[in-house]
Amino acid sequence: MKHVEIIVKGKVQGVFFRATALGMAERLGLNGYVRNEPDGSVRIEVEGDEKAVEEFIQWAHQGPPAARVESVDVKEGPGKGFTDFHIEYA
Repeated sequence: MKHVEIIVKGKVQGVFFRATALGMAERLGLNGYVRNEPDGSVRIEVEGDEKAVEEFIQWAHQGPPAARVESVDVKEGPGKGFTDFHIEYA
């Protein structure tokens, strides 16, 4: 089990980033959440199989077609026991 927190910056809000992240996480069998941050970034916490998490991180560097990802910051941490992947709204 691997857990990471991902902060994605660039043109990542208003481009279906959260919805696409949800679909990708579900396809990979990952749990966690995605949410827009007030500073314009997207925060994602995701956990699951190490290989699947790494694939998700690679996807985050591209995002959906309309996104323009400028940076991706990834920090590993202890698992939180998420039971699904969902979109959080501030």
